[in-house]
Amino acid sequence: MRLLALVVILLLSTVVSCKKEKQPQGILSRPEMVDWMIDIYLAEARLQLMSLGHDSAYKLFVPFQDSLLRKKSLQDSVLKKSYQYYLDHPSELEVVYDAVIDSLSLREQRLRKASVNP
Repeated sequence: MRLLALVVILLLSTVVSCKKEKQPQGILSRPEMVDWMIDIYLAEARLQLMSLGHDSAYKLFVPFQDSLLRKKSLQDSVLKKSYQYYLDHPSELEVVYDAVIDSLSLREQRLRKASVNP
């Protein structure tokens, strides 16, 4: 388990340090985008567990997203510009998604271990 955590930390630090081109101002950095996407995926997972209809889930999700934007002091225009930047740069987006997947997998492993060893 410690080895996996070490590998994830090394992977994330390598990813952050290997920027080839400078990102334009006004978009979220890779770590910020990873953090944002993790929060969004966790919120979507919570809503899925509630077994709500699409409309009801959307009504709950929008206020959550708005409060998350306020909590992180983000403007939705920065978020939209960031999404567009990463969509226009697939290699950058892949790095972000890899980090999101690694982080969520690590969280899942920790939760499973905690539920087995209370």
